[in-house]
Amino acid sequence: MRERIGEFAAAAAPFPPDVEENFFLPAIVEGTYPWFTKVTVLIWLTVGLLIVFFLWAYRDPKLVPTKRQWIAESIYGFARNNIAVDMIGREGVRFAPYFTTLFLFILVNNLFGIIPGIQFSPNAHIAFPAFLAVISYVLFIAVGIRRHGLLKYLKVQLVPPAPAFVLPILIPIEFFSNLIVRPVTLALRLFANMFAGHMILLVFTLGGFALMNANALLFPVSLVSWLMTVALTFLEAVIAILQAYIFVVLTASYVQGALAEGH
Repeated sequence: MRERIGEFAAAAAPFPPDVEENFFLPAIVEGTYPWFTKVTVLIWLTVGLLIVFFLWAYRDPKLVPTKRQWIAESIYGFARNNIAVDMIGREGVRFAPYFTTLFLFILVNNLFGIIPGIQFSPNAHIAFPAFLAVISYVLFIAVGIRRHGLLKYLKVQLVPPAPAFVLPILIPIEFFSNLIVRPVTLALRLFANMFAGHMILLVFTLGGFALMNANALLFPVSLVSWLMTVALTFLEAVIAILQAYIFVVLTASYVQGALAEGH
């Protein structure tokens, strides 16, 4: 059995998964600017695409929207009405530009993971979801302090309406869940889904090549593996949209909690 495993590994050698290289990418120009990697290019590409899209959509705005203007306004209207207003109320309108930008930024970066030739989402690196989570964290903390003042905000977040004798137990729990867990879960949820999706697509794509190269009789199995890759790519597209939406909805719910008067 051990010999068969060795033979299979040797046959798959031309198509190594290179998991480490997929997540710790080398600099585009070797020896200079180690931070300038494929991921960096994708992040700046996302920023550029969003800027160009909105400039193009509002290049010549009309009272009766053109198709491109309608697309941009529909995206903004979705973030404003279905996220900001639904989660926060009328006061949420002022957060709609941030929610729209956040949703599109995460969505485009997520979709890079299924585009042929790119096939990698920057959000599969924990650093980028973590940084986005920190921005949202600073936002809802600042909003809460501005609304209530520091001491009242801490009281609202940390002191639940409960008998005094259980507060020594509940206050640390509230502190951990409201001020520590929220940004961590925001980042981990997005990162884990994009990381797992990238790994699954790698397994089925490279697995098909490995099986085909190992034995010609396994070619039908390789076809099944590649068909699974196609099906999972469509599933990954749905997950990419869903994760962008969930990240923004959770951010909105945290802002709503920061603005609320109490538990």
